[in-house]
Amino acid sequence: MPDFKLSATLEGHGDDVRAVVFPNPNVVLSASRDATVRLWKLTSTPPPTYDYTIAAHGSAFINSLAYLQPTSDFPEGLVLSAGQDAIIEARQPGKAAEDNADAMLLGHGHNVCALDVSPDGGWVVSGSWDSTARLWKVGKWECDVILEGHEASVWAVLAYDENTIITGCADKMIRMFNTSGTLLGSVQNSADVVRALCKLPASHPSGAQFASASNDGVIRLYTLKGQLVASLHGHESFIYSLAALPSGELVSSSEDRTVKIWNGTECVQTITHPAISVWSVDVCKETGDIVTGASDRITRVFSRSPERQAAPETVQQFDQAVRESAIPEQQVGKINKEELPGPEFIQQKSGTKEGQVQMIREADGSVTAHTWSSATREWIAIGTVVDSAGSSGRKTEYAGQDYDYVFDVDIEDGKPPLKLPYNASQNPYEAATKFIGDNELPMTYLDQVANFITQNTQGATIGQSSQEPAGADPWGSDRRYRPGDAPAAEESQPSAPEPRPKVLPQKIYLSIRSANLKLITKKLQDLNTQLVSDGSKGIALSPAEMETVIALCGQLESSQQLKDSPEVQSGVPLVLKVVTTWPAANRLPGLDILRLLAGASPFTAKAEYQDENVVSGLIASGVFGSPLNVNNAMLAMRTFANLFETAEGRDLSINSFDQILAGVKSALSNSGASPNRNLTIAITTLYINFAVYLTSGDRNQTPEAAERGLVLLEELTRIIAGETDSEAIYRALVALGTLVAALGEEVKSAAKEVYEIQSVLSRVLVSGPGKEPRIKGVIGEIQEAL
Repeated sequence: MPDFKLSATLEGHGDDVRAVVFPNPNVVLSASRDATVRLWKLTSTPPPTYDYTIAAHGSAFINSLAYLQPTSDFPEGLVLSAGQDAIIEARQPGKAAEDNADAMLLGHGHNVCALDVSPDGGWVVSGSWDSTARLWKVGKWECDVILEGHEASVWAVLAYDENTIITGCADKMIRMFNTSGTLLGSVQNSADVVRALCKLPASHPSGAQFASASNDGVIRLYTLKGQLVASLHGHESFIYSLAALPSGELVSSSEDRTVKIWNGTECVQTITHPAISVWSVDVCKETGDIVTGASDRITRVFSRSPERQAAPETVQQFDQAVRESAIPEQQVGKINKEELPGPEFIQQKSGTKEGQVQMIREADGSVTAHTWSSATREWIAIGTVVDSAGSSGRKTEYAGQDYDYVFDVDIEDGKPPLKLPYNASQNPYEAATKFIGDNELPMTYLDQVANFITQNTQGATIGQSSQEPAGADPWGSDRRYRPGDAPAAEESQPSAPEPRPKVLPQKIYLSIRSANLKLITKKLQDLNTQLVSDGSKGIALSPAEMETVIALCGQLESSQQLKDSPEVQSGVPLVLKVVTTWPAANRLPGLDILRLLAGASPFTAKAEYQDENVVSGLIASGVFGSPLNVNNAMLAMRTFANLFETAEGRDLSINSFDQILAGVKSALSNSGASPNRNLTIAITTLYINFAVYLTSGDRNQTPEAAERGLVLLEELTRIIAGETDSEAIYRALVALGTLVAALGEEVKSAAKEVYEIQSVLSRVLVSGPGKEPRIKGVIGEIQEAL
């Protein structure tokens, strides 16, 4: 077979391209951390030229993608995308990004990192950091089956056939299920995280039926009975993605910057990219062409057919970019320059296998890397090895190696910090994954660790950074660890644990205030422009009003507390206008700004728009009504919780107690049998703040406080009894425990005799969340208080 060569370079994304799909010869789909999905259409050939439209625009990283082939109900097919916001969006490719999606699939409690569609197009399967995979019937768009039993993030899902699903998990297991959710079998893949799965064609010479790939850089071939048939060695780092070619060959992409083509068990071609990671690879089943997505923000197409290859000068530019790329030294390991051969080596000696890497000491003392091409029988330059340096230019030694940074990471109060080594040119996700694995921490911390790495400098401590706002939420807001939430593996160490600090009664108000204001303001501007073009100029913001709101957001970005500046006094009512009068589908960025203002500006609690304040205006706008827009409702609840950051906000909240509680009940009743995790966490955070207010000072002695405490007690008991998410349960327990511990005998008696809280707590203790030390601890405190 001829080698693959570059066909097209698709540039447009503003961040890493995390997922790609190649549904037919004329279309490529890509998803990125820039929160967009782009649809690339072939516009001319030869050479192949593409143009893109933005097919979807979210509010957070999009890192999983799938495509439903055309059906009678969806003649264009459907683009399915998901990511950090835990929502799976189904959208016909012909729709504009501003149009409503065909469906929003709600149910996962964390980042959705894997999607696949059944061969018959009848259902979709998803995998998530919430340790579940879910099956969704096409057209019904509700979770049909939850595939449980995973003990960590589900990184890979494979719709093997109409009746069989295979999952790959961070607990190092591969599991086979039928579509009713019954576990058919499982196999331990290796001593490392399972990252990718792929169905093998029946003609595969190994006789295997599917392939898996993992962080150990090995591809393993299995039968459906879990029998290991072969292991493919060649990659030097994590393997992120697998796909099968029509020829029966296998394609893999890796953190080692390469895509490899495998014929049987032999690597027949290596395509090096000028990037740190090749996150994703897919294959066009009709042409056998390949598409890749990489950390350099570029989507690339490769082809074996000369008529579909790029112009020679474009291919040369790509090869030149590979040759000139910098390879971090830690990616290739410690190098003794004195022992490396000189340039004559690659002129005189052949490689022993496809993809073999050889380091060469050049005449000027630099080190270059070269890879062997079996097809052309030559060494190909793939970059220069560089010794990275941090901002200080000094290295820090840790475990016998030099690093730009070695961070201290506080995981649990009273225990020494863990060390997180990192080099500036390293991929933050690689360093974060290794840190999590080395210290046996939950994989759910991955994004927090990676975000921390990118935003901090030497000597910082996670959760206690000087850059962290003083009022930040200590229980799981972005870039924060939860003290006292160490994994079970740590708890079982033979040394005596430090006493766990008391949690109850909670005395500090919590807020949820992390945000990307640049992304929020851009979305607000885009939606405002759309309103004007759609003829809704009456509710849109004028150019001058938009400038005021942007200036207000600038102040929010630079300060956690705002004074009553002109921008605040005129801008807050404008934000209230957006969240109460714009179409519900367009309100999200306005609500995001409002919940930040609620915690940052006392004026927010006093501001009005059309005689309605922030509480009455939101409720009157129907934000909690049916059909519920769960993201809008969640942000409205965060706004109410954040009001407790100011004295004026606390006054408004307590004076609006009945209104707010009615809004909560409405939101929960309209969110179905399984409310969205983020919505419930926002509600329980709000209830914590009400509990702190009612039990602070001498308020806990008043009949009014006891009366409101009893109302909260009933709502919290209902949440605890029906919730399965550990974070929501923990927050509800802290709120309930604060009321029981500090609000008098009437509340204690009601908890025991009316709401039978002891029975509810016992059921939590035998559930999955009840195994967490922090939940056990707070339940023990509640039982002691009772």
